[in-house]
Amino acid sequence: MTAHQAFHGVAPVCRTLGVSPSGYYAWRKRPLSPRARADMELTAQIQALHREARGTYGAPRIHADLAAHGIHVGRKRVARLMRTAALQGVSRRTCRTTVRDETARPAPDLVDRQFTAGGPDRLWVADITYVPTWAGFLYLAVVFDAWSRRVSGWAMASHLRTELVLAALDMALAQRQPTDVIHHSDQGCQYTSLAFGRRCAEAGMRPSMGSVGDAYDNALCEGFFATLECALLDRHRFRTQADARLAVFDFIEGWYNPRRRHSALEYLSPMMYERSHGTDDRTMASGSTIDQGGAISVSPSVVVQ
Repeated sequence: MTAHQAFHGVAPVCRTLGVSPSGYYAWRKRPLSPRARADMELTAQIQALHREARGTYGAPRIHADLAAHGIHVGRKRVARLMRTAALQGVSRRTCRTTVRDETARPAPDLVDRQFTAGGPDRLWVADITYVPTWAGFLYLAVVFDAWSRRVSGWAMASHLRTELVLAALDMALAQRQPTDVIHHSDQGCQYTSLAFGRRCAEAGMRPSMGSVGDAYDNALCEGFFATLECALLDRHRFRTQADARLAVFDFIEGWYNPRRRHSALEYLSPMMYERSHGTDDRTMASGSTIDQGGAISVSPSVVVQ
C-alpha cells in the first residue's frame, strides 16, 4: 500500500485489495502487537550476533548463540526472522584432499568419534584443506588440540606430500612438548606413510585413524576448516601465495587461537580457556611453511634446514 499510494492514491489501492480506507488508516494507527514487538527486538539481537560471526552463521548456529545468551526461542522462528531480515549463513565448499594409499595399513581408531579429553595435549586431531589463490592452490595442514580447540601446529605448502603434515606435526611437538598424546587423522596417504609413522614412534605418540570418507570421524578439524572457509577463504581472493600465507597466519595466530569464542569452551577462546584452567602457555605465535626448496620455516624469521 505504501509503495503504490503515491502513484494511485489510497482509495483505488484499497478497492483493488478489497479493504476500506478507514480500515487501512485504523490499521496504520494501531500499535504493534506484543508478538511483533518481540520479533523486532529478537531481529536486532539476531543481526548483532550475525555481525559478530562475520556474517557466516545460519539459523542453527544463530539459534545456538541465542540460547547461550539466555534467549530461548524456536529454531523455526529464528529462521523466519533471518529470512525477513535477508540474513543467511555461508555454505561450505567441498574438495577432496584425502587420497588413500590402498597398500598402507591404517592405524586403529582409538577415538571412535569421542572427541573429548581430560586435559591439554592428550588428544590431537589433524587434517588437510586447500587455500585457493590466483597463483594456484596452497594446502594447509593443521594439528588441533581436542581439549582447548587450539591449533597447536600448522603448515602450508603448494603440494600434498608427507613433508606437509610432518611440518605441522613438528611445530606442534616443538611448542607443546606432549608426553602422552593420541594423534587422530583420516586415512590419507600422508598419515599412513612410513615417514609419518616413524615420526609418531620417535615422539612417543599413539596414531589413530578414522574410517574412509566420513567427516564425522574427524569432526573437530572439519569444524575448524568450516570456520576458516566462512570467515576468511570465502570472503577474500588472494593474488599470490604469499598473501594467502600471511592471511592464514593472521587468522590462526591473530584471531582463532587468542580471540575466537567457542560454545564448547564456555564461550572462551582457546588461549583464554587454557589460561582459565591454569595451563602454562608454552606456545609462540608462529607458523610452519615449506618453501620451494623444501626448507621448513617454524617462524617468520627462523629457517630450520
